[in-house]
Amino acid sequence: MVTTLEEQAALGSGASFWKTKAAFGLPALVLSDGPHGVRAQDAAVDHVGIAPSQPATCFPPAAGLSQSWDPELVSRVGQALAAEARHYGVGVLLGPGINIKRDPRAGRNFEYFSEDPHLTGALGAAWVEGLQSGGVGASVKHFAANNSETDRMRSDSVVDQRTLREIYLRGFEKVVREAKPWTVMAAYNRVNGEYACENRWLLTDVLRTEWGFDGVVLSDWGAVDDRVSSVAAGMDLEMPGGHRVSDRAVVAAVEAGVLDAADVTTAAANVTRLLERSRDASATRVPAVEFDTHHALARETAARSMVLLKNDGDVLPVAREGRIAVIGEFAQAPRFQGGGSSHVNAIRVDIPLDEIRELAPTAELTFAAGFGESGESAALRDEAVTAAGNSDTAIVFLGLAEHDESEGFDRTHIDIPGDQVELLRAVVAAQPRTVVVLSHGGVIRLAEIERLAPAIVDGALSGQAFGGGVADVLFGVVNPSGRTSETVPQRLEDVPAFLSFAGTGSEVRYTEGVFVGYRWYDARDLDVTFPFGHGLSYTSFAYRDLALDVIDGGLRVKVIVDNTGGQDGREVIQVYVGKRGSGVPRAPRELKAFANIAIAAGACETVVFDIPRADLAYWDETASAWVVEGGDYDVSVGASSRDIRVTGGAELVGDDMPRPLTERSTLGELMQHPVAGPMIASMGARQATQGASNDDAMGSDTAMMMAQIPLNRMVAFSGGQIGPEQIAGLLAMANAGGSGE
Repeated sequence: MVTTLEEQAALGSGASFWKTKAAFGLPALVLSDGPHGVRAQDAAVDHVGIAPSQPATCFPPAAGLSQSWDPELVSRVGQALAAEARHYGVGVLLGPGINIKRDPRAGRNFEYFSEDPHLTGALGAAWVEGLQSGGVGASVKHFAANNSETDRMRSDSVVDQRTLREIYLRGFEKVVREAKPWTVMAAYNRVNGEYACENRWLLTDVLRTEWGFDGVVLSDWGAVDDRVSSVAAGMDLEMPGGHRVSDRAVVAAVEAGVLDAADVTTAAANVTRLLERSRDASATRVPAVEFDTHHALARETAARSMVLLKNDGDVLPVAREGRIAVIGEFAQAPRFQGGGSSHVNAIRVDIPLDEIRELAPTAELTFAAGFGESGESAALRDEAVTAAGNSDTAIVFLGLAEHDESEGFDRTHIDIPGDQVELLRAVVAAQPRTVVVLSHGGVIRLAEIERLAPAIVDGALSGQAFGGGVADVLFGVVNPSGRTSETVPQRLEDVPAFLSFAGTGSEVRYTEGVFVGYRWYDARDLDVTFPFGHGLSYTSFAYRDLALDVIDGGLRVKVIVDNTGGQDGREVIQVYVGKRGSGVPRAPRELKAFANIAIAAGACETVVFDIPRADLAYWDETASAWVVEGGDYDVSVGASSRDIRVTGGAELVGDDMPRPLTERSTLGELMQHPVAGPMIASMGARQATQGASNDDAMGSDTAMMMAQIPLNRMVAFSGGQIGPEQIAGLLAMANAGGSGE
């Protein structure tokens, strides 16, 4: 057992860049970057993806994986990642990244799932459960409100409590409560003035006390500004390690009475429990990994994550014979992952051009690069136009290069390179049957692409098997079922955080509040290029027979979905809920449930969703509690946030949240109070306050004005008829329930 203060303090920092210290005969724990592949480093080490790492399967990053909308598939990816982690002796994989995509310019969006906390939480929990079922711990990151890369180690995310709770913490809460991750990684940034690593409210009050987290809080690499303050806040493990400076500072702080020794003991105990949990992964390496099997899973996942954004004239699927022009450098040098700490040394990479040739061996295939260095663009474009004109179908690969987006910096725009747009314009003019395939980590403006191309397949970033996955979708081997996990706006100026991203003077103000992503576009009724949850199929689906029930204060939603087309397919059924006449600002609808269901051609499936009451609550800042408003709720079920197929309504009983009246409560609040309102009739204040309750006598405008007067101001307004003593007595009786006690 650790018996001395020095030993306990030492256990709270790493032994080296990727390792903890050993203790009690338990082996040291090895941590490694993830989340879409194991970046195990044995020699040179770094946290920015420069030094070499062991070969591993590169699965689709979260930007691609999230488009599957399939927790079961995500869990299988987690299980495969666990096997590879154990092969390299890794006990904790640093992931998943479940920060909300607040703005499409954020440089690390390729590592995050969605703009929506429910989708993020559901997929994040599935990833953690899959990984940890294989005996490898997850490290849910970056906790919290880490939504930009600009000045990322000092920036302060200034966000109100309701927005923080409903948008930026909700996904973390779902993962912690449901999947019970072994570790949570505290972020670089500050949250409302305090560094995440030093924020006791965040790490202890919310994470441990409210959510019941029992694992280790570790720092992002280099995120600790003050180790002593961090330990006091509830951070257990500082990474990376290899020095004793902060250990000595912890000991000195305890001896000086600045730091409670119990906090050090607790941190050491948490780290020890993590070493016990990871004992098998740390001590016993899996001798062999079925990399071929994992590559097949990567291909399945890539195909299932492709989104068919548009398919006018049934250009897709492409016939496997005839003349096909493949255009774009990404077809032979695919962009399939992001840059920075998560960069995986892929064990193999599918080349789209080769995979297209494999699936269409009898087709007459022509390749043209189409774009490249600026001096070559005109000649390359002419070559591509000739190839397109001589084809039956042109497949054009467009997107962003690695230098356009990466960890460490934010983008300044969301435009696709202009030479690629010019290429597409010229190709479509020569060949109307043109398919665009997109590769990118963050959202890109697609208004012009959508106007030009009859068919668009969005591959986001789809991992090492992108080439095989996209070929499967292009030729109909796989019926596409992916859905957008964030809104594609018409222009950058429409984005909710356009004016406040990425902050000024190391301060980022979340001025849009809870209106993030589709919540913003729907509330403002803005046109978008592609809405949240959008995706087409090679078959068609119809929705019918919506049934709603209130069960245990929550909602049960039942709907029948028919495959009305001629092919088997998968449909992502999405359930959105809105509150009619809400007393707080809300989006018209919010995602509360979804299901990814395989339905055979001509068949139907009955799908049932149970939405817990807690998921229907909003955060009441006055009460500091989750509150369900009573009244009528709209339930919308459909194929995207703007493709609603069936709707219904349900009435919920609200939470009884009595709020004590104070001298600064208004006359309107007094009149609406269940105890104080009737009591007013017996007091001399009735004449002075009649306007607040009698619209006919004073007019609605005067009544509304009177209703806003605080009680303590009535001393002046009543001309002395009402004094402070009367107000105090009334408040005491009202807050005591009218008993006067």
